Amino acid sequence: MKKLAVVAFGGNALLRGDEAGTIEQQEKNAYDTCRKVIGLLKRDYNIIITHGNGPQVGNILLRNEAGYNTYKIPKMPIDICVADSQGGIGYMIERMMRNVLIEEKMRRNVVTLVTQVLVDINDPAFDDPSKPVGAYFLKEEADLLAKANKWVFKEDPRKRGWRRVVASPKPKDILNKKIIRDLAKKGNVVIAVGGGGVPVFRHRDKHLEAIEAVIDKDLASALLASDIGADAYFIVTDVPKAYINFRKPGEKALDRITLKEAKKYYDEGHFTAGSMGPKILAAMNFVENGGVEAIITEASQLEKDNCGTRIVSDKK
Repeated sequence: MKKLAVVAFGGNALLRGDEAGTIEQQEKNAYDTCRKVIGLLKRDYNIIITHGNGPQVGNILLRNEAGYNTYKIPKMPIDICVADSQGGIGYMIERMMRNVLIEEKMRRNVVTLVTQVLVDINDPAFDDPSKPVGAYFLKEEADLLAKANKWVFKEDPRKRGWRRVVASPKPKDILNKKIIRDLAKKGNVVIAVGGGGVPVFRHRDKHLEAIEAVIDKDLASALLASDIGADAYFIVTDVPKAYINFRKPGEKALDRITLKEAKKYYDEGHFTAGSMGPKILAAMNFVENGGVEAIITEASQLEKDNCGTRIVSDKK
């Protein structure tokens, strides 16, 4: 029986470095990443691909502002923008994956699912918005926008301007997770939980309502992997392994570590919040909730049996 893996594409899967983000650049990057992910199919995995959407949803929000300011086109809320990005990015990944499968003479269907993710309306994150979205503004512009729209702005740590911030609540449940699992187990390549999913909450009468927030895609991907009983959770990033003392004296690449060791390094502050921290946290969540193995690595390493930093249960 084939193994089941969730593979989380990092932002560099579509947009790298200082690229402008043209469709040609994004399609080439998507093709290159899909070409490397084929290695998992050859290693007898069925796969579910998840992905980030930071630059893309930021551009959608910019188009929101430009359309409203120039033509008075009504602005769309963040949930619609996230859903838009899921469709666009999913389409790119799906088409590139189909092309690679044709070249490899492998017969697999590929399907993209716009995915909603349940959050708790009482999550403390809503009291402290922290996730930057959209463009940078001058302080005076940010103040006007905050007053007009009841938005919250914070200054960028690198002093590039002021950006709107929204809540980033913890994912509680992946809607349609059973469909995602069943499609993948039948050999279909499934693309889902894009950008962490569209955040929704449930009223007492069970009705669903969208909410202005974004969800961390690594945490949402880890939740999906746990809930569907995936054998492995791969986090694809731009480095082959995670490090302790990164770019400091005593720098060391991590190979196979236990959950206890990972927690120790995390608590010691070896993984920054804006970089490796969320990935290590998501990997620990997966293993802590019954996952066999979480792997953090670069896409070109996926064909190798012992690639990347591998986090396993303390019992292994």
